Amino acid sequence: MARRGLKLCCFTSAVFWAILTVIIVTLSLTIFKPKQPQITAHPIGLENIQFNVSHTNVTLDITLSILVTIDNPNYGGFEYESTTGYVNYHGSTVAEVPIKHNKIPARAKVNITASTDLVADELMSNPSFWEDVALGCLNFTSTAILHGKVCMAKIFKFHATVYSTCYILFHIQSQAVDSKCHSRIKL
Repeated sequence: MARRGLKLCCFTSAVFWAILTVIIVTLSLTIFKPKQPQITAHPIGLENIQFNVSHTNVTLDITLSILVTIDNPNYGGFEYESTTGYVNYHGSTVAEVPIKHNKIPARAKVNITASTDLVADELMSNPSFWEDVALGCLNFTSTAILHGKVCMAKIFKFHATVYSTCYILFHIQSQAVDSKCHSRIKL
């Protein structure tokens, strides 16, 4: 009799664990499968533009302001460490953008504003600068790598890294800015 009860208990436990495993695998492959965050850079514009040409020197001072919208479609929040983003112009780094520690809640949008001064010497010494000025637009690329943790249901925590690249086109005459961003998450 005791042997029959032990067999029944083992069978019930095995069925329970099999069902639980199927549920966890199904959820991890569907609902909890990590989705790429949608990052959109909305350059607010260039501020404090000062362009001076003298007989011996050309100077340029520009402050670039950007509103970054991060849309997290996942069922887990993402908390990242402080880091630095970079703005490049034809392969030369022309600005560093400090990105402060923040938390992106699950299935939410967060707006982050950043502002940086462009390194005018790097920008103007680039061979493409005067060609682009003559064409009326400047092409920038911004990159950022965010290291942090994904928290699922306040129980499971995973290390994750988000890689983001934005292509920014600044129209000189109208001072309008177009951007397109790509991002991916690595667990």
